[in-house]
This record gives sequence, structure tokens and C-alpha cells, in this order.
Amino acid sequence: MKKAYSLNKGSTLQLGGTAKTAFTLKQQAGYWLGEFTVMASPCQILLDNVDEALADSLTALAYAEAKRIELKYSRFRDDNIVARLNRSANEAITVDEETTRLINLADLCFQLSDGLFDISSGVLGKLWHFKQQTQLPSDADIKALLPNIGWQKANWNAPLLSVPKGMEIDLGGIGKEYAVDKVAQLLEQQIQLQQTDCAFLVNFGGDIYANKLRSNGHCWQVAIEDPQHLGKSKFMVSLAQGGLASSGDSQRYIEVDGQRYGHILNPKTGYPIAGGPAQVTVYAQNCVQAGMLATIALLQGESAEDFLKAQNCRYWL
Repeated sequence: MKKAYSLNKGSTLQLGGTAKTAFTLKQQAGYWLGEFTVMASPCQILLDNVDEALADSLTALAYAEAKRIELKYSRFRDDNIVARLNRSANEAITVDEETTRLINLADLCFQLSDGLFDISSGVLGKLWHFKQQTQLPSDADIKALLPNIGWQKANWNAPLLSVPKGMEIDLGGIGKEYAVDKVAQLLEQQIQLQQTDCAFLVNFGGDIYANKLRSNGHCWQVAIEDPQHLGKSKFMVSLAQGGLASSGDSQRYIEVDGQRYGHILNPKTGYPIAGGPAQVTVYAQNCVQAGMLATIALLQGESAEDFLKAQNCRYWL
């Protein structure tokens, strides 16, 4: 996604009693660009055929919703539903309707991937943090964690979820894509209320949704980063409507003794998946579907493209 850097204005929201600049809004050639950071990702809202006041309010709406989802489902907090579940130690916890939808999605991913997409595998991050890591975890340490991994060991009978003691769930693998689609739904609703004909594109760290063609009749042009040359685009995708998601290990990996280890981990072995493509980009009806297919494909390793062909979806490697 081509970015411009000349700031036009900053908008302030009141968050937790402290005023802070939540997002910036810039006028580009033919559209408004709102930018903010949520879920440790650069986020963009591109708004075509709107005035500045509406662009500001729509960007504020997008930011507030993305921040709400981050606070509710971040595994780095101790005051949300994820923390409560991870402390529950076999106690059955009743979750709300939104969390039920996310857990159902995670369960579907687990089934479709034959257990490779596993929201209980985040505990492996205690050993594989990929931040200035200079040596591999020991086999003994990895094997010690494996008994705490395996979604099939949880008891999910919606809306009741019982997580075994020692297991920790992490919804990060689907959270950003879910946030993109939720923000897009809210923008659509607001645009209809305003009775305006606005095209938009939501981009949260490369997870994308576009609602329609731009006002000039052209597709949105999305640059897909080259995993071998970060900061440079490998190709362009013309997006009229729908979701686009990329998954890869180009930015999170370590090299030990000349061997490269990516951050896509096999929950059954505790080690990184080997032999797969550096990056997978998938188009689907919405961002959640695109992200699910891209991530599951990477988890297939050398069989990634075979999996994608079987799904009869549009993809790029």
C-alpha cells in the first residue's frame, strides 16, 4: 500500500481519562487516509468520495472499534475474557455471543487444518519469541510444554468453555482479520445512515477489506510486499470488493547456525513449520476467510499450494 507522510491533522479521543492523539487524517489524491496503530500493527482507513468531516468521524469509528477488540481479546492483558479463561483451570466459563463466534471460528480452523491451526499453541511463545533469539529452545523444554497444547483437550459446549489447567488460548491468529471485517461492517452501516456513496478500504497490517470500486470506477491497487526484499512490493493486486490477507514469516524469524526458523509453529511438534512458501496471499469474500486460508496454507509446509488449489480460491505465492 503506497503511503504518504505529510500530516494534515490529528484527531484526539478521550481514552481512560487521558486525552491522546488516536489517529491522523491526511488528504491524498482522490481519497482521505486515516492512520493509527492497533494490535501492534499499522492500520489504514482509505475513504473515497467523502468530505473531511465524515472522513474524520469514520476513522474515529474504525479506531474505536479496533481498539475495543484489541482490549477485549489481547493475551497481554490480565483483565479481559482471554485472561479469565487462561486462569480458569478446568472451570467452565460462560462466554458472550461475540466470543462464541470467535471460538467457533477457531474450532473450525482447528478442524480444517487437522489440528495445525490451534489457539492453544500460543504458549510456545514462551520459548520461541523471535526477538534477538540466538539459540534454539531445548528439546526438553519444548516437550515439557506440549502436554499443555491441543484444542481437543478443551471442553467447548457453547457458550461454555472449559480450559485445562496449564493451557493458554490466544485468539491472535484470527483477531486482526476479525477486526477488519467488524470495522468494515460498522463503516457500511454508518455510510448507509449518512446516505452517501462512499467506497472504502480497511488495511490492518496487510489484512484488508474493500467494500466496492472507487468513485472513478477503478479497483483499489494493493501492493503486496516482497518477503525477500522488505519495504519493496513484489506485485500489485487489483481489489474491487472482498477480503485480502497475507501470511508469512519474512519479518519474524531467527537464524541459528545458518538455519532459518520462521515463526509459524507446528503445535504438534513445538517446532517451526519447514519447507513452505515464504508468504501466501489469499483473496476471499471477507478478510476472516482470506486470513484463515492463508494461515492454514502456510501450516501445510511443502503442501501449501496443494491445499490452496483444493480450496478453489485465488491466491498468490
